[in-house]
Amino acid sequence: MLAKQVPDTRNVGKDAMTAEGTVNRAALPAIFNPEDLNALEQALRLKEQHPGSTVGILTMGPPRAGEIIRQGLYRGADTGWLLTDRLFAGADTLATSYALATAIKKIGDVDIVIGGRQAIDGDTAQVGPQVAQKLGLNQVTYAEEVCSVNDNSVVVKRVIDGGVETVKAPLPVVITVNGSAAPCRPQNAKLVMKYKRATCPMERPARPVADGSAAGNYDYLYDERPYLTLNQWSVADVDGDASQCGLAGSPTKVKAIKNIVFQAKESKTLTASDADIEGMIKELLSEKIIG
Repeated sequence: MLAKQVPDTRNVGKDAMTAEGTVNRAALPAIFNPEDLNALEQALRLKEQHPGSTVGILTMGPPRAGEIIRQGLYRGADTGWLLTDRLFAGADTLATSYALATAIKKIGDVDIVIGGRQAIDGDTAQVGPQVAQKLGLNQVTYAEEVCSVNDNSVVVKRVIDGGVETVKAPLPVVITVNGSAAPCRPQNAKLVMKYKRATCPMERPARPVADGSAAGNYDYLYDERPYLTLNQWSVADVDGDASQCGLAGSPTKVKAIKNIVFQAKESKTLTASDADIEGMIKELLSEKIIG
């Protein structure tokens, strides 16, 4: 499944953007993209319904984005891949979908690619459909529930204007999930204990020790327990074209950034009378605020 570590938009400050118009992720608290959690729950339910199937988390970002894979493992995912490379930095939706698509091709033998409808740091809802297009796969968007899967097809309930519809799509397929879908299950305590030391190589800080021994770090664990080493891929690892990745592959450019603070210039106190309500509506209409 596709997941993204996003800045917590509830805590956006003046340093949220860089001079180049990209998100300054180092200055913001990072969280698991909410709708990707809804998608993860659907993936885990499919795993439970189909013994022998596995769930893998694919994400792109700096080394700290490995936390997304760990959070997936804590809930029942089986493995993960972190795309991390300076060449991936600054990607818009086109470059992001290219990187994810090349990684999915490398993973291979995937029946269902599932992810959230959109990320809260962009709200474009473009990456999922673009990944489907680049891979030449069928797609179902705005999903609320993956109802059933057999060897050849998947049945999905999706939201449309005015209601819901149930559609059937042949496998393999890309599915994007709405925030109105079932919330993700909590982390499992046993899985947290099992995977809490799981890291990709770039996440591991150098911890020199005075006597040169391994005391004070957990390097020995990664030799004893290979499952604690998360997959880490660069542009070269996925046979990507650097000109289509990151800023180089992003036709979307930010022209200017403005920090806008709304301040009330005046206030009015209204009663619940029909006259006051009617007067307010007329004023809003005349000022083109509504209508």
